[in-house]
Parts: sequence; structure tokens; C-alpha cells
Amino acid sequence: MSLRAKLRDVDDTGATARLYAAFGVLANPFPASNQTSDNPHCVLDADADADAEGHIVTFFRDGTSQVVVVEGTQGVGKTNFLNHFESEIRDAVSDREGYHVVRYLADPEASFEGTTRRLFEELGPDHLRRLVERLRNDGSPVEEARSHDMRTALRHLARHDTGTPDLENTLDLMMQWLLGLRLLKAHRQALGVQFRLDTVESKTAALRDMAQVSGRAGVLTGIFLLLDELEKQDGVLGPTAVVRYLSAVRAVVDALPERLFLMIAITPDALLRYSAALPALRGRLQNRIKLGPLSDIDEALELQEFYVESARRRARQLQPGEGGNASILRKSDVEGRYEQLSRRAERRGDEGVRHREFLHELHVMAERVLQDADREPRVDGDRG
Repeated sequence: MSLRAKLRDVDDTGATARLYAAFGVLANPFPASNQTSDNPHCVLDADADADAEGHIVTFFRDGTSQVVVVEGTQGVGKTNFLNHFESEIRDAVSDREGYHVVRYLADPEASFEGTTRRLFEELGPDHLRRLVERLRNDGSPVEEARSHDMRTALRHLARHDTGTPDLENTLDLMMQWLLGLRLLKAHRQALGVQFRLDTVESKTAALRDMAQVSGRAGVLTGIFLLLDELEKQDGVLGPTAVVRYLSAVRAVVDALPERLFLMIAITPDALLRYSAALPALRGRLQNRIKLGPLSDIDEALELQEFYVESARRRARQLQPGEGGNASILRKSDVEGRYEQLSRRAERRGDEGVRHREFLHELHVMAERVLQDADREPRVDGDRG
């Protein structure tokens, strides 16, 4: 069949209906290796005892800052783990005031500046506007700021009436100052500040001050910062720059003993090297959740079935009527492919099959079946 004919079949509005009627899905249920987001999270034996939720509950209860390290080799589901908890946390705080959730992919740059900038952007003008309303009634929280510039800027903001053009203009200038942009005459006149926030240290101090003042004023309860792929720093930066970056991470943790929940995803090798490069950081990284590869065929089949059932649940929400339940893949084929991947993993020294590799192989196998959805569906009793 020509490519034109195949694309015509795809354009046919009945294509997804045929998939649904045969298999109960609307698309390939297994993610390709490049699809790292919007995937369901399956709790397997390897991470069933992870106490991430316990740390989150403690943070909600006490407000004491928490640092959780999600440790695992490439392809075992660290990003999926963070994606899952980002969604769970956002849902949990959706009806709670004063919480912010920041997901950040670690940049391979020589400083922690990108992360602090992202935190200020997440707080944004709306947060400053709420803070101004509180400070107009009670300015005492400003004294929580250690920096003279921060205290001065917040007092200048609090002089403006809510909703006025003057306030909006001053809020814009305040955001520029917090983000470390060039300090102009307009900033000095409107905010009374004298120094630009042009170093990681000054930005960290400003973040600490903003968190303390906002917390005291009752407009900030907690910040969730989920930092992914921290190992990237080690592959791009030199040893000195890596230590500087890690020192900044430690400084943020130390500066915010309250209101910060930090979840870091990192490989074991990078964690070992980072701990050796900066021993002082090691003590802040004691809460570890270790994710492992697939250890046996039963775990692999459980993962396969979970993805199929997740796809079927999504399909039932979008497609009317009862979907089919024919197996997309034969159990024997899945077992055979898992054994091949297991032998490959053993040759390279892995303790099991990486989730990403297994799911990609299932994606390839399933795609061959789904592209021929017009055939008579197979009902063979195999596990789907």
C-alpha cells in the first residue's frame, strides 16, 4: 500500500473507532523512548516502599523544609516519578492558599541562577500584589528581610493603592529587580534599591527574604521545587563549576529551613561524585528513594498490563459505547522480548531491564498491530 493510501486511512474518522472497537484503546498505549511526559505512573515492587507521600504529608503538617532525592539509573522512571508527584501535588494544593509548584529541568549552565530565576517567575506579580495588600495593613513582616534593599523595596510597594497604574508599574520594576536585570534610575526611584541582584548569592538571599516576609504575612505557605536531571551538570561543567552549582543548591536549602519542599532526580553515579565533590551537601540528601529496573518477567507483565488498562480507561472517558478487549500483544511475544532485553542488560552490567527500553519495545510491537486495525481482532485469552 502506498504512503498516500496509508495516510488516507489515518485521516478516516473511523480509524480510532476501529481501534476502540477491537482493542478498547484510541492510540498506542505504550510510550516510545522519546515520550517522557504524560505517561501514567505504575507503582511496582521496586518503588512500592518509596515514602515520598510521607515526606509531603510531613511538609504540609509542619512546614519544615524537606529534601527528597529520587535516585536511579537512566531509563528506570525518575522523570515519570516526578511527573506523577507533580500532578498529585498540584491536585492536593489546588484548593489551598499560598502554595507554588515549580518543575524545573536542570540546565547545563555554570550556575544555579536559572533555578532561582524560575522560582521568582513562579511567584510573579500576582504574589507580590497579594503581599502588598497584607503589608498595607501590617508592615511588620518586612522586618523579616535581612537585606536593606529588600526591606526598602517592599515598603515602597506598600505605599501604593491596590489596582492603581502606579502599583502595576512598580510591581513590574520589582520583578525586573528580582530577576537580576540591569539596575536603572527607574528602579532606584521607584523601589529605593541600590544594588543589582547579579550573583547567585544575592539572588539566594533575596529568595530567602521574600519567602520569610511572605510567610510571615500569610501569603506563602510552601514552595514545591521538583528538579530533574541534576546529573547533567557533571557532563558539561568542569569540577570547579560543579562545586559552585552544588554549593548554591546547598545554600538555597540552608536559606529556607521552612516552606521549601525540594525533590531532586539524579543518577547514583552522579550522586556519588557530587557527594565526594562537596561533602557538606551529603548531609542534606539523606531522604533517598531508590528506583530500580524491572527485575523479572512478572513485573514486566504487570507494567505492560497497567499501560494497556490505563489507555483503556482514558479511551472510555472519550469514546462512547463499550470498547473491545482483544489482546494487542501476545503474552509469549512479550515474554520473549523481555528475555532478549534481560540478556542485553546483563551484558552491560545492569541489574535488570530499564522501563524505558521495555516500553519502547512494546510500543514498536504494538504499532505493527494497531496499523492493521481492520483485520479481525484476535481473542486468544492472552494477557493484554
